[in-house]
Amino acid sequence: MFVRSSKWNVKSIILLALIGIIMGVIYTYGFNSAYNAVKLLLTPTGYGPAVDTIFSGLWYMAAPLAIYFVPTIGSGTIGEVLAAVVEMAVGGQWGVVTILAGICQGAPNEIGFFPKKERYQKFSWTSVIIGSIGAHFGGFFSTYYLYGWYKYSWNLQVVMFITGLLSSIIFDGVLVKLITELFEKSLHPRVEG
Repeated sequence: MFVRSSKWNVKSIILLALIGIIMGVIYTYGFNSAYNAVKLLLTPTGYGPAVDTIFSGLWYMAAPLAIYFVPTIGSGTIGEVLAAVVEMAVGGQWGVVTILAGICQGAPNEIGFFPKKERYQKFSWTSVIIGSIGAHFGGFFSTYYLYGWYKYSWNLQVVMFITGLLSSIIFDGVLVKLITELFEKSLHPRVEG
């Protein structure tokens, strides 16, 4: 039987490291490749920058997965940062800025769960969706200033904000929750701690 432990121990650390490694590789060789292809196609239309936000929810997924497997405060932030470090290390296109992004996306993802231990352990739809909205705000506004999105037209900024919010809810919220429900059905984990 699989145990979701909310205590920091060697198993929890190894589990977070595995999530970070797996998601970092998926980010670099899966999501980044798809992102680059779609951005290339949309750039002539003037909506190329919106691809940044259309794909954004995909890059937030490590945090809630980490929270699910290690349901304790800080696991989402650590999981997302580890994924960012791996993404950078295996050749991610944004370099060291990826680590800053990991912090700005991972920490707000915990808003739906923080500060109650029970919320981490329960991993409810409400907590996951609120966390995904938090990740959107953290990710959107940090890159808004970092990459100068404020220089774009208001129409494009509104499109980017809305597509980023929807992407985060769909991928970081709904998709992750559905994935964890599959784990629930197949592994029947119990929560310890």
